[in-house]
Amino acid sequence: MIKFADVAKGDVLPAQTFPIRRVDLVKYAGASGDFNPIHWNERFAQSVGLPDVIAHGMFTMAEAIRVVTDWCGDPGMIVEYQVRFTKPVVVPDGVAEDSGARLTVTGKVSAVNEDGTVRVDLTAMSGPEGAEKVLGLARAVVRLP
Repeated sequence: MIKFADVAKGDVLPAQTFPIRRVDLVKYAGASGDFNPIHWNERFAQSVGLPDVIAHGMFTMAEAIRVVTDWCGDPGMIVEYQVRFTKPVVVPDGVAEDSGARLTVTGKVSAVNEDGTVRVDLTAMSGPEGAEKVLGLARAVVRLP
């Protein structure tokens, strides 16, 4: 577990890439109760102007914070978390193990505060070649021991 005394502004958290498949969206829909067909029905998603099925925003947000919780070692240390949704994560269908989408998340300590908290800014990328920023102003405040 990381300690407050060991953290400095500019520290980079280990980047992670999360696969997102349609089955993950169906599972999330069951857990969250959000059965909007844009998250599982390609024809419906396209009929409302989307390129394909998209991941739930809250699912994307939850995947992104894993970079911080893995780094600090305890999800209970997160005292604040916010994002702006900038682009949806498009999740193509497929049966191959590598089908679906990828969400790559990086984090950097942007502030070390006198109250024992640190702010971590996150960057979440997806889309073709991982070139689309899907979360904006993504940041977490963490209270470290």
